[in-house]
Amino acid sequence: MGLCLASLASPSTRSLRYESKNVSSSKSRYSEIESESVSGLIVSKSGKILETPNMKVFSYVEMKAATKNFKLDALLGEGGFGKVYKGWLHHNTLTPAKPGSGFIVAIKKLNTQSNQGFQEWKSEVNFLGRISHPNLVKLLGYCMDDKELLLVYEFMQKGSLESHLFRRHVNTEPLSWNTRLKIATDAARGLAFLHTSEKKVIHRDFKASNILLDGNYNAKISDFGVAKLGPSGGDSHVSTRIIGTLGYVAPEYMSTGHLYVKSDVYGFGVVLLEIMTGLRAIDIKRPKAEQNLVEWIKPFLYKKREIKSIMDEKLEGQYSIKAATQVAQLTLKCIESNHKNRPSMQHVLHTLESIQAVNVETKKSKKLHPRSATFPHFPQPIYHYSAPMYP
Repeated sequence: MGLCLASLASPSTRSLRYESKNVSSSKSRYSEIESESVSGLIVSKSGKILETPNMKVFSYVEMKAATKNFKLDALLGEGGFGKVYKGWLHHNTLTPAKPGSGFIVAIKKLNTQSNQGFQEWKSEVNFLGRISHPNLVKLLGYCMDDKELLLVYEFMQKGSLESHLFRRHVNTEPLSWNTRLKIATDAARGLAFLHTSEKKVIHRDFKASNILLDGNYNAKISDFGVAKLGPSGGDSHVSTRIIGTLGYVAPEYMSTGHLYVKSDVYGFGVVLLEIMTGLRAIDIKRPKAEQNLVEWIKPFLYKKREIKSIMDEKLEGQYSIKAATQVAQLTLKCIESNHKNRPSMQHVLHTLESIQAVNVETKKSKKLHPRSATFPHFPQPIYHYSAPMYP
């Protein structure tokens, strides 16, 4: 079973997140949560953003009971925020339940020494507490009891996209091409929803480890700890300090601190590239010229005859070259250096949906016309680029 929350950073990925200033007291910290607002956001056909948070407030005693007093065998992972534990709650009352009864949740527990953690905890409450969408992870509630700050999420059985692409666990099954396309489409739908709300929400740290998968590989975007409301009053960008993960951060944001809605689109393009190649965005274990995936692979995306050579070898025989080429072309648009030339997430979503449709038609065609010597127009065996696998 994979991690329910992808809070563990890969050893080859460096974080750009900052440490915020110290907060003087628990009382002043909690008052900030009440004073912030994400109001004025509209209702979407497939999701909604509420005026006020709609969550259960848990006590610390309840959190201890749900996690067996935060025992080691309940630990799922650890990140900058703190540790993540598996917990059990009753379905109707959301009160603590014995392991094996009720349902599983993921509980993030703030590291009391982490100022960064508090800022992200507050942001999660203010954003995920108001957002409801099938492709965004659901925040069920929170705890702010004395100095203890916790968040309670729905449990995502299959862990993160990152853990599957790069097989952090030996028993993790490699994802098929169809499943990868489905995950990309789900994630695009979630980002498109955020970007089309009245007060556009910019995720700001979109990456493979922040795409979580349920038992049916439905993808949901997680980790809104550094999310920002988009520009207002006719402005095109938000000026803010640089926060994100190296390899996914858009070049204009990295160089100027100007954050655009389409800065998220760049990160999405990087994830598409990881989905195609099975390689990490940044990996210092690769040769120097190949450590940055975008810089290394981007020239191959322009040429149709080169697409086969960059595809993950675990996908051999699963995709049509037409579908792979279309994904490559979409990836190129998303990772454009100039944010103005990148497509909107709505356009990305529509393109991926059409690619999925082409992929389905291709599969039907292959069933009707199996490959044989009497059909010389079928493609010859493909020799793929062989990529090393890193845990």
